[in-house]
Amino acid sequence: MAVFMLPAGCSRHKSPHYLYGSNCGICHHGGEGMAGAVPPLSGRIDRIAATPEGRAYLAAVLMNGVSGPIRAAGMPYSAEMPLFRYLSDQEAATILSWLSQQGQTKPAPEIKPEDIAAARAHRISAGDVAEMRAKLDLQHPLP
Repeated sequence: MAVFMLPAGCSRHKSPHYLYGSNCGICHHGGEGMAGAVPPLSGRIDRIAATPEGRAYLAAVLMNGVSGPIRAAGMPYSAEMPLFRYLSDQEAATILSWLSQQGQTKPAPEIKPEDIAAARAHRISAGDVAEMRAKLDLQHPLP
């Protein structure tokens, strides 16, 4: 019986697509979200990640969740997103960077593990993340 060894980092369980699908894709599906319930991610994450404040917000969303009414892609949403603190800093950065790469911005903005670590160290409520979003939207209108 032959035994195949994969090089380090080749595990399908750590691929960006797998990490997205097994965490975010459960609600956000292929990135299109669910009308009226879950906002779409496609074509938006790269635009949000274009500023340092946007990257900090995205990291805060994964580390703290988000709660309350928001507007995304011109539509209102009022869903609760749980926090994803069980993800490592690298896994969370991989997911957000992969989502950023799916957009139109080239080169796509990258979210680094350090961005995630900073958000993890500054625990805030999911409602405070929604307020963070509202303030960011005033500075840099969010898609």
